[in-house]
Amino acid sequence: MKKLLFILTFLASIPTWAQENQQYQFSLEEAITFALDSNYTAINARRDIAKALKQKWEATAVGLPQISGSINYNNNLKQPVTLLPGEIAGGLPGTFVPVTFGTKQNANATATLNQLIFDGSYLVGLKAAKTFLNFSENTNEKTRLEVRKGVINAYGSVLLSEELIAIFEKNKKALEDNLYETRQIFENGLAEEESVEQLEVTLLDVDTQLNYAKRTNTIARQMFNIALGIDVEAPVTLTETIDALTNENLSLELLKQDLSVEENVDYKIAQNLTEQRSLEVQLEKSKALPSLSAFVNYGTAANSQSFSFFDSDQIWYQSSLLGLSLNVPIFSSGMRNAKTQRAKIALDQAETELAEKKQQVTLELNTARSNYQFAIEKFENAKKNITLSERIEMKNQVKFTEGLSTSFDLRQAQTQLYTAQQQYFQSMLDLINAKAEIETVLNTPQLRVSSETLKN
Repeated sequence: MKKLLFILTFLASIPTWAQENQQYQFSLEEAITFALDSNYTAINARRDIAKALKQKWEATAVGLPQISGSINYNNNLKQPVTLLPGEIAGGLPGTFVPVTFGTKQNANATATLNQLIFDGSYLVGLKAAKTFLNFSENTNEKTRLEVRKGVINAYGSVLLSEELIAIFEKNKKALEDNLYETRQIFENGLAEEESVEQLEVTLLDVDTQLNYAKRTNTIARQMFNIALGIDVEAPVTLTETIDALTNENLSLELLKQDLSVEENVDYKIAQNLTEQRSLEVQLEKSKALPSLSAFVNYGTAANSQSFSFFDSDQIWYQSSLLGLSLNVPIFSSGMRNAKTQRAKIALDQAETELAEKKQQVTLELNTARSNYQFAIEKFENAKKNITLSERIEMKNQVKFTEGLSTSFDLRQAQTQLYTAQQQYFQSMLDLINAKAEIETVLNTPQLRVSSETLKN
């Protein structure tokens, strides 16, 4: 028995252990695909579509047959007494005779079928449910675009921090060697103590930056894991390099791509809101129309002095009723008109906001193009700067070794090189992110998921 319990406990712990020790490996596109399925925000966005589907059916079901049933049982513990004139029983005038009517117990069961025949608000509600579903699909598309952009940024940030760690470790090693040689020369009386101190200051700076880069890498990896929807401590291997991603994202053709405003997801959402306001106007107008519904019910009832309703000889009396109900709005003291006018004003506001959104989308594209062009130029300049900074640092290193320049000049050259290195790798990430931004505005990834896909 103990062995069986041990086996069951071990088997139950396998899924948790496997999840905690699962290792991931992603290229950028693989990471995006994974995140679109597993990101927390993306999951809830899909659930919003599922909710909209249910809401659409909820609106549709209002106009379909509705059946309700009821069962009632009454036990008159004290039956009500009615006083009748005494003359009826041969008594004296002015006297009364107490009597009770009906049986002590009774039960009835009724089923009613209701059917809406015409209601203007119902027809508007069907259109509104469809519009809301379309709005949910567009919101999901926007979420997927933002998830994609977030994964690109997080992926690039991890690669950037790793490159910085590598370059800081390389610089630290070179400085330590340089410091050792300079200290030996100083101890032999062939160099000033300031030369050693300048190198020590530079080494401290690089060591501080290295430690910061390591901490940044830890945070960047955790942010990347969250973007993917996995445990923050899960080990992840990235299969691409920041150099490769930068070369893949160098595309001047993207700057020439035309904008179709109707494809921009923010514009589509604003259009959905305008449609919703238009339907609200129709809804208020429909409330002035009559509504017609029909019903039919069937019931059965029984009466008894004792609880004998399940006896075979109990008599049940049947009843049925068919009816129509017509509701005609006549006068509301101007309330319906005020509501309609208020809805029209809201529609005008939505149309103005839609026109503004069209201009904003055009501005966003122009801004994204400008930023992307700037990112390309900054990357090209950073590439040239790092080459020049390396040459300057090397020359100053030689001059310092030969005693032709001061340690201060060397430190300046080294600091300039380290800054150029950081700017070079940062320009790569900026370029990758700038391209992701312009693709988001243009909606070139086309990440829309329809409700039909989710239903299947």
